[in-house]
Formats: sequence, structure tokens, C-alpha cells
Amino acid sequence: MRKPELLSPAGNLTKLKIALAYGADAVYASVGSFSLRARSGKEFDMDSFAEGIEYTHKMGKKFYATVNGFPFNGQIEPLKRHIKAMGELNPDGFIIATPGVMSIARELAPHVDIHLSTQANIMNYLDAKFYHDLGATRIVAAREMSLKDVINIKERIPELEIEIFIHGSMCFAYSGRCLISAVQMGRSSNRGACANDCRFKYELYAKGENNDTLFRLEEDESGTHIFNSKDLNLSAHIAKIIESGAVDSLKIEGRTKSEYYAACTAGAYRRAIDDAVAGCFEPKIYADELNTLKNRGFSDGYLISRPFEKSDSQNLQTSISEGWAQVDAFSEDGKTFKAKGQVFKNKAYELLSPANEKISLGEDEIGRVYQKEGKTFVEFKKLIGPTGKAFESVHSGNVNDICLPAGIPPFSFLRSKTENKDEK
Repeated sequence: MRKPELLSPAGNLTKLKIALAYGADAVYASVGSFSLRARSGKEFDMDSFAEGIEYTHKMGKKFYATVNGFPFNGQIEPLKRHIKAMGELNPDGFIIATPGVMSIARELAPHVDIHLSTQANIMNYLDAKFYHDLGATRIVAAREMSLKDVINIKERIPELEIEIFIHGSMCFAYSGRCLISAVQMGRSSNRGACANDCRFKYELYAKGENNDTLFRLEEDESGTHIFNSKDLNLSAHIAKIIESGAVDSLKIEGRTKSEYYAACTAGAYRRAIDDAVAGCFEPKIYADELNTLKNRGFSDGYLISRPFEKSDSQNLQTSISEGWAQVDAFSEDGKTFKAKGQVFKNKAYELLSPANEKISLGEDEIGRVYQKEGKTFVEFKKLIGPTGKAFESVHSGNVNDICLPAGIPPFSFLRSKTENKDEK
């Protein structure tokens, strides 16, 4: 069984390194205002973007640059300069949404592969062939496409790579083609500035034909988040997707999400892919890990079942819910950590580390690292900085580096169970 690529979001250089450490085969990122995630694009400048590409290639993995915004006429010349500069950094592909931008990329950076963004809404083999003939080597299928249709496209155009989304935020509009943010907030989602208006709480009013009186429709709390889509989670279907032989890349959404999100999703789906290929697929394991994340509720989207067959794709209660894990600390170097929540002495914190990194169990003057019920934990005897300064506890407002016990890998997280959560 052929392994598809696992493609993770890289919202900044640290998230890029985390995703690769936790098992991603490739990452995608952007610089500037020509991407649909302008906020994450500000996390990179050209120097750090070049560093990210170099770092990724040194690890033998791939880097895709997103240029999938919809430019106005006045942006064409700056866009040309942008694509030329990006091409000189030698990413492995450009993610592009329009034929015009494709033509610019082919002219100015012919050595860079073109991947057609999901914003192009590819749903059938005719459109897929059209863009393939224009030079696209890969299509990112519309989230509304079924696996049956993905297979059909692959059978008809076997040389065309197909990428699908497997996890992350879902837009209530068709393949992200939304104007609500632009109308209400003056921020265009199609140019990377979505204000997430669909996540807001709304009240409904009725107006009579013969007067201008407005009456508020009575609602309970379950009826106010009327646009709010649940998050996509296809972890339970990874084995079926791989068995189809039609999918070349499995993509995780979320460039603006946290370092922990980058680690958790890459690690969970890395294991799901490897287990599926090895014939030991266990969906509950991956679901339990992904349930540690903040989410809007999970849905398996439309790849496996048709849209009209589904009635659970919206979360009408709240715009977001806590996962069962509180992230208390993050360590980039494995020697010290910075607090993300609260860390106390003599309290056990579960350790999340890259799967291929060795963890040394044991005890030293700072604390101990041990295993219990198949999980690894850290307890601190002391909370001290590299200079020896001692703390009774540390929290997210404390910017000091705090020393870790020996044997903890880089890019590790300390987490604990959120209050009032019963998940194991």
C-alpha cells in the first residue's frame, strides 16, 4: 500500500519545525498579502521564509508556497515581483487559485511545480484535466468532493497528483468562496483577511410587510451560531482513503493555529497513516489525541458521505470548545521550557514529544521523567532558570526560561487534563 504525503501548515518558522519533527512529509506557508492567510503570512519575512525552505530541504522534505489569493488589477505587478522573488528561493511548489496567476508563475518561475488551490473548486475530471493541461501538476480537491469522484479523476488522469484536506476548520460557504466578511467588516476572505463572521453569535428578527416593526424571534442558546461549521476530522477514514490509491497528499488546515495544534495534528495523522499501511489501524487512538485540541466539534465532512446525507456538520451552541488537554509548557530545545499555562512543583504533567525521539526516563535534581499506563510524565522538584533563580510556580505571564529534567527531546509539550473533562 502506497503512503500518501502528510502535509502540515507552517504558520511561522517554529510551527514549521514542529510539524516536521512530529512527522509531516511537507509543509505549506506564505509571505505577504498574496495568500488566503494574510495574518500567518506576516509571521514570515523573506529571510525567515528562505530559512524555512532550507531547513525543510535539509530534512529531505518538501515546502510549498501559497500564492492563492485573488488579485485586483492594481496588484498584478507587485504579484509578479513576489512570484519571481519566491521562485528564487526554490520552493517545491506554488499553491495557486487562478489561471492568470498560474500563467505568471509558469513564466517567471518555470522550475516550480504548480498546485491548484482548493479555491478553484475542482469537482470533476473535466476541470481537473483543463488545469492539468495548463500546467498544474497537482490539484487540491474541493472539500465538497466525494472519494468516489477523487478515484474517478485519478483513473482518468493518473499522472495528476491529488491532494485532499483531512483536518481543520471548515467554511460554511462553498469551498471558502465567502463574501460575508467583506460585506460586514470590509475584510475580504478571498484576499486573506477573513474576519470569521460565520463564527459570531447572531439574533434573528422578523419584519412585517405592512410596517417597519422588527420582532426578535425567540431562541435558546442552541440557535444563535447559525453559520458555524464544525471542524473537519477524517482520522477514522485514513485507511479507506489510502486503500483507494487515488490520493497523493493528505492536508491539514491551520496556519494561524497554535504550536500545539501543529504538533498534535501532525503526530496523530502520522501514526494513522503508518498504522494504516502496516495493517494495524486503530481509529480511537487518533481520535483521542485529536480531542485534546480546541475545536468546534468534529465532522467527517463530505468525502465519505454526501452533503444531503449529513445533519451534524454545524455547531449551533458555541463558536469553539475546549479540548480535554491544557497545554502548560513548550520546549523548543529540550533543555528549558516557557510556560503556556501554569506549572507547579510536585505535579505530574503528561509529555508530548515527537514519536521518533528517544526519551530518557529517570530522575535528577530538577525532577523526574517516568511512564505510567503507557504515557510519559514529568514532575518537577525544582522550578529554576538557567541562572539558578528559583520559582514556586510559573504561568503564561512569566517569560523566564525554566530548566527541564534531563532526557526530554526538543519540541516537547507538557500538558494536563482540563478541569471538568473526563476523557482519558
